Amino acid sequence: QVQLVESQGGLVQAGGSLRLSCAASGSIFSIGTMGWYRQAPGKQRDLVATITRSGLTNYADSVKGRFTISRDNARNTVYLQMNDVKAEDTAVYYCNARGINIRESWGTGTLVTVSS
Repeated sequence: QVQLVESQGGLVQAGGSLRLSCAASGSIFSIGTMGWYRQAPGKQRDLVATITRSGLTNYADSVKGRFTISRDNARNTVYLQMNDVKAEDTAVYYCNARGINIRESWGTGTLVTVSS
């Protein structure tokens, strides 16, 4: 199985930038797609972005042009570069990993708070 640990969340000013990290351990060679999801207060958990092992990406419409997902396979780490953050980006951000022969894995989340 895969274990995921998110880091680098925190407080950021509206219009500013933040980069989240997620380090994977365990059955790392079984990981295919990784992604970031978020859950704002009173809302369900929604997709932010995903990235395949080969680097193909997709994004929620709400973050296109502002956020960039990337991964360093050698370091078993996925990143979310958040630029021009907005108040509506405030949420707990969760790292996700899935692949063949492993159960879908989730981190415990890192809080991002955007202040204005």
